Amino acid sequence: FMAQSPPIPTPFPDPIQLKEEGNKYFQASDYERAAESYTKAMKLNKDRALQAVLYRNRAACFLKKEEYAKAASDASRAIDINSSDIKALYRRSQALEKLGKLDQAFKDAQKCATMEPRNKNFQETLRRLGADIQEKLRIQFSTDMRVQKMFEILLDENSEKEKRERAANNLIVLGREEAGAERIFQNNGVSLLLQLIETKNTELVLAAVRTLSGMCTGHKARATAILHYLGIDSICMWMSVDNEEISLAVCNLLQTITDCLLGQGKEEHHGKEESLVLDTKKDLKMITMRLLDMLVSKNVSGQGRDRALNLLNKNIPRKDPKDHDNSRTTFVIDNGLKKILKVVGQIPEMPGCLPLTENTQLTASILLNKLYDDLRCDPERDNYRVICEEYINRGAFLDTLHAIQMVSGVLQGPFDLGNKLLGMKGVMEMMVALCGSEREIDQLVAVEALIHASTKLSRATFIISNGITLLKEIYKKTKNEKIKIRALVGLCKLGSAGGTDYGLRQFAEGSTEKLARQCRKWLCNTSIDARTRKWAVEGLAYLTLDADVKDDFVEDEQALQAMFELTSDKTILYSVASALVNCTNSYDTKELVPELVQLAKFSKQHVPEEHPKDKKDFVVKRVKRLLKAGVVSALACMVKADSAILTDQSKELIARVFLALCDDPKDRGTIVAQGGGKALIPLAVEGTDVGKIKASHALAKIAAISNPDIAFPGERVYEVVRPLVSLLNTERDGLQNYEALLGLTNFSGRSDKLRMKIVKEGALPDIENYMFENHDQLRQAATECMCNLVVSKEVQERFVADGNDRLKLVVLLCGEDDEKVQKAAAGALAMLTAAQKKLCSKMTEVTTQWLEILQRLCLHDNMEVQHRGLVIAFNLISASKELAKKLVESELLEILTFVGKQEDDPKKQHVINAARDCLTKCMDYGLIKPLSRA
Repeated sequence: FMAQSPPIPTPFPDPIQLKEEGNKYFQASDYERAAESYTKAMKLNKDRALQAVLYRNRAACFLKKEEYAKAASDASRAIDINSSDIKALYRRSQALEKLGKLDQAFKDAQKCATMEPRNKNFQETLRRLGADIQEKLRIQFSTDMRVQKMFEILLDENSEKEKRERAANNLIVLGREEAGAERIFQNNGVSLLLQLIETKNTELVLAAVRTLSGMCTGHKARATAILHYLGIDSICMWMSVDNEEISLAVCNLLQTITDCLLGQGKEEHHGKEESLVLDTKKDLKMITMRLLDMLVSKNVSGQGRDRALNLLNKNIPRKDPKDHDNSRTTFVIDNGLKKILKVVGQIPEMPGCLPLTENTQLTASILLNKLYDDLRCDPERDNYRVICEEYINRGAFLDTLHAIQMVSGVLQGPFDLGNKLLGMKGVMEMMVALCGSEREIDQLVAVEALIHASTKLSRATFIISNGITLLKEIYKKTKNEKIKIRALVGLCKLGSAGGTDYGLRQFAEGSTEKLARQCRKWLCNTSIDARTRKWAVEGLAYLTLDADVKDDFVEDEQALQAMFELTSDKTILYSVASALVNCTNSYDTKELVPELVQLAKFSKQHVPEEHPKDKKDFVVKRVKRLLKAGVVSALACMVKADSAILTDQSKELIARVFLALCDDPKDRGTIVAQGGGKALIPLAVEGTDVGKIKASHALAKIAAISNPDIAFPGERVYEVVRPLVSLLNTERDGLQNYEALLGLTNFSGRSDKLRMKIVKEGALPDIENYMFENHDQLRQAATECMCNLVVSKEVQERFVADGNDRLKLVVLLCGEDDEKVQKAAAGALAMLTAAQKKLCSKMTEVTTQWLEILQRLCLHDNMEVQHRGLVIAFNLISASKELAKKLVESELLEILTFVGKQEDDPKKQHVINAARDCLTKCMDYGLIKPLSRA
C-alpha cells in the first residue's frame, strides 16, 4: 500500500476516529504509530466490543513489530471480552508459536479451525503446528535418551577414556543450552552430577561443575534449586581443594549462582518456575558468611582462600556509587572484618600459618580498601577504624610481630585508614624496635612494614629520619638475601618519599646504577625464591626513574625476561607496570614555559634540565628493545589476570605503556600479532578515566592503519567502536580526535553492521561537529568518515529529514580549497544523491552556491574529484526532468559537452563516460539534440 496521510485529528478525537487513524497507519506499514493510535483510543473508549477490536488490532501491530509477548497479551485481552473472536484467537496462536509455546498455539488454531472448518489458513497452521509438536517431542525424547546415555558412560568405571571425555564434553555443551539444561534438571540430573563430583576424578568433577554452571546461567529458579540441593557447605568445600582447575571451576559456579540471585548476568528466563524462588537476600547472606568462614579455616587451600577473596571483592562493594544501598559491605565489616585482618596478619615464614598463595594477602588488602571506599559516612568509617584498632591492640598485647604484619597489610589498603593506624601510640616504635631485633623474621616483617608506611605522607618525616639509618645498618650487616633485598627497596622508597635521593646516592657510593645492578642481579638469580625476587622488581620500579638506570635495564635482556616471567605472580603487576612506564617515559610531565625558565635563570634559581637519555631518540630505542624482548605478550598476560589484584591504577599504567609502544606505526602490526589489540579493549572500558583514555587512544592508533578483520577478529571489532567514539570529545586533544576519526573511517568502510554500531554509539553529531573544524586534518578526517557512513540507509534518512543542515554542510565542503576535503565531501554527496532522490532537489535549495560548487567539481584538475562531481550531476539529471532542465540551462551543459567530446583515454575514461551518461540522459528527456564528437 502507498502511505496515506492520516486525517487531521480534531481537538477532542473520539475512539472511532483514532481506530480509523490507526488502521490507515497500519495499511501504510507504520506499525509504531498505528499502535499509538489504538492505545489512545483504548484510554478514551468505554464500549467493550470496540475495546476488544482495539486490543485485537494492537496485537496485529505487535506481531508485525515481532513483540510476540505483547501480541499474545493483547490478543488474550480481546478473547477475555469476546471468547469467539476468531481474529484474536488466530493472532494469539501466531504469537504463541513464535514464543515456542506450540501446545497452546495448537489449541487456539484448533478453535479457529472448528469455527471455520473450510479456512485453508487455519488447516495449514494446524498441520504445521502438529508436525512441529511431534518434532519437539522427538527431540525431547532423544535429548532425554542422550542425557541418560551420557551419565551411564560417565558413571561406568569400565568405560573407555575417549568415550568418557566425549560424554563429559557433550554434557557441558548440553548444560549451556536452555532446552538441554531443563532436560538434565527434570531427569534427576543434579543428583547424577553430584555422583560424578563424589568420584573425585578430576575430569569428571570438572565436567559436572561446568555443566552445573551452564544450567544455572541466567535462570534464577534453577540456580536457587541447585544451590539448595548441593548445599553451600559442599560448594565451599569443593572450592577449598588444592587443585587450581577444580577450585576455579567451582568459583565460577558460585559466581554464576550469585549473579542469578543478584539479578545480573544474562537475560533471565521467566515463567511458572519463578514461583519457586524464595527471598534471595537470605541465600546471599548465607553465601557471604560461608566465604568469610573460608578465610580463616586451616582446611582451606591457598587457592580456595584466593577464590573466596575474589568472590567477596567482586560481589560485596557497590559497582555503581549512585546506588545508596551498601548493606552488603556493612554486613561484611560487622561479621567478617576481623577475619580479613587475620589473613593480612599471617606470616608465611612462621609455623601455624594458614595455607596461602603469593596473591592471598595482597588480595585481602585490596578487599579492605574496597570495603572502606564503599562506606558512605563518617560513623561507618569510624566503626571500621575502631574494629581495626581493637584488633591491633589485642594483637600487640599477645604478639607484636603479627600485629605489625597486620598493620603492614592494612597499609597496602585504605590510605586514610593507614595514616590513622600509624598514628596509634606505640605502632611506629614497635616497627623501629623490630628493625633492631636480632631475629631475622622480626627484621623481615619490620622492613616490609616500613616500606609500606613510607607512602603515608603524614608519617613520612618520622620514617625517613629514623628508617634510613636502620635500613642501612640492616643492609650492611645481614647475610640473609631476603632481608637485604627488602632493605634496599626500603632505602629506594624512603629516598623517593623524602623528595631527594641524596642519602641513597651517598649510601650507594655516588651512583644509583650500583643499586640497580644489584637489583638486576637478584632478579636474574633463579635460586632465590620468587617472593623475594619480586622485591627486586619493586626496587627497579623506583630506580628506573633515573635515566641512566632505565637505559641500562632495557639493555639487559636477561633481566627483562626474568621480570616478564615473574608476571605470573599477580602481586608484582603494579611494580612491573611502573618500571615499564619509567622505561618508556609514558608518565605525565609538566611542560616548562620558556619565559618562566628564563626568569628562573635570571633570578639564579635551579632549573631542572632534561637528561640526555630522556630525549626522544633514546626513548624510541628503549621502546624498540622492549618490543623485541616480548613486552606485549607480558602486558597481555598481565591484563588477563582474573583477580582483584589488577587494580584500576595498574590498568592505567599498562595502558600508558601500550600507548607508548603504539607510537610508531611500523610497530603496530607486531603489537596486534602478540595480542595487544585484544588486551587493550578491557583497559579502554574499565579503570581510571586517564587509563581508559590512554587505552582508547592506543586502540585508535591501531584501528587507524590496521585491517580490522585481522587486528580485531570476529565480534571483537564491535567492542572497539565505543572507546573510539569516546575520544570524539572537545576535552580530548587534537591528536586523539584525529586518530579516533581515522579509526572510525577505517571501520565504517568495512560493513553496514559496523556503520550501524558507530551510529548507535552516538558518533554522528560529533563527526558532524569536526566537519566544521578550522583544523584542516580534523575536518578532512571527519568528512572522510562521513563519506563512508552515508552508505548506511539510516544515515541517509537523517540527511533526508527536515530541520537539519547536514546536506548544506556537505555541499559547502565540496567547495573547499582543501582537495582531500573536497574529494571526501563530493564522494558523500555522490552516494547520497544516488541513494535518495529527495536529496537531489533538496541540494538545490540548501544554498545558492550549489550550482557554482557543482561546476567547479566537474572542472576539477583532480580526476577523482571531477568524476565524483560528474556523478552528482548525473544523479540530479536522473532525479527529474525539471532538475535536468535547470542544469541544461546553466553553464554546466558546456562543461559536460567539453568533457564528453574528448577522445577516449584509458586513464580518464571513467570521467569521460560519466559526462556522456549525463548528456545521454538529457537527450532522453528531449532537452538537447545529439551532437557529433569533434
